[in-house]
Amino acid sequence: MTEKQSIFGRIAQLGRANINALIDQAEDPQKMLDQLVRDYTSSIADAEKAIAQSIGNLRLAEQDYNEDVAAARDWGQKALAASSRADQFRAAGDTANADKFDNLAKIAIGKQLTAEQEVRDAEPVIASQRETVEKLKSGLAQMKDKLGQLKSRRDTLVARQKSAQAQRQVQEAIGSINVLDPTSEIARFEEKVRREEAYAMGQAELAASTLDSQFAELESAGAEIEIEARLAALKQGSSPRQIEATTVTPAVGTRTDDA
Repeated sequence: MTEKQSIFGRIAQLGRANINALIDQAEDPQKMLDQLVRDYTSSIADAEKAIAQSIGNLRLAEQDYNEDVAAARDWGQKALAASSRADQFRAAGDTANADKFDNLAKIAIGKQLTAEQEVRDAEPVIASQRETVEKLKSGLAQMKDKLGQLKSRRDTLVARQKSAQAQRQVQEAIGSINVLDPTSEIARFEEKVRREEAYAMGQAELAASTLDSQFAELESAGAEIEIEARLAALKQGSSPRQIEATTVTPAVGTRTDDA
């Protein structure tokens, strides 16, 4: 396989490449796209060199072909001129010169036949070379078209890939939070607040209970004082009625037994 055929095969292969499939299989689509751009650019450069060489060889072959066509025409004209001169000498009775120019005509005809054969041999070769060049040009055009598509879509595909990654991260973050779960952070914080509220209520209730007991102790102490006072009065000779009179004052307007 020649270098030209190798380049042409590469062009055909890359021209049929499914860019979307390559991107789907890539771990990093952006790097894959950049590598594809570099590969396509390098292959296009190689293809252009091969096509330039093929076109150059075709033009040389065409030049040789045209020279052979011109040579065949020239030798035919020379053969015709030599044959006409021989006829003139033969008509004048100069057989020697007539044979001489007839021989020259034969030589020219031989050269003409050789040139014509070279023309016939070159025609299929040139036709094949022209076909190869056209295929190479077509493959190169496909590659350039693919490269243009790849460059125009690269930014869009990279942006879509980054957007998909961001959406996936958001969805994963949302999925990790469940406010209805009693073991979640919010539920635990709410339970902590409720316990603090209950503790505060307990402290308030305990404080109220302690105050009531203090007042009860105070009332109990007052009764003991009253008892001790009355006992002391008895020992001093005071009657219970006097003690009652001194300790109880009837309300104004209250009826008594004397009345």
